[in-house]
Amino acid sequence: MTTISIVWIIEQMFVRKVEGPYTDVVVTANWRCNGVDTVGTGDDEKTYRGTAYGSSTFTAPTGSFTPYPDLSEEQVLDWVWAGGVDKTAIEANVAAQIENQINPPIVCLPNPWLPPVEIVPPMLPQVEPVLVASDASVSDAPAA
Repeated sequence: MTTISIVWIIEQMFVRKVEGPYTDVVVTANWRCNGVDTVGTGDDEKTYRGTAYGSSTFTAPTGSFTPYPDLSEEQVLDWVWAGGVDKTAIEANVAAQIENQINPPIVCLPNPWLPPVEIVPPMLPQVEPVLVASDASVSDAPAA
């Protein structure tokens, strides 16, 4: 198994302009959980990605209130997870997407009753193109 890097982000927030004594109260946050894993090295290096996306809604604030300009992404993500988004399950889903790309659980095999596909080399020899005009005959000047 490889090491998958997981990153959570808040992509967008919707606010209610006025909610009781508060202004710009976040009512919905759109979140994304991205995963990435790179396997192999050099020419054999391949990057695999997985993602999960969702929206979380929030009730009117009670108790402490953080003004909109003072919010941090981590604080809003904490609201998302506290509001019922299962962080562990989402991350496991993203990791499974990546693992299934690396080791597909279902593949398409050729029909066994058909002959195997044979790679045929080109019929004509491959040659380098030949330049037929010298650089001296090429000009941007109008013809005389």
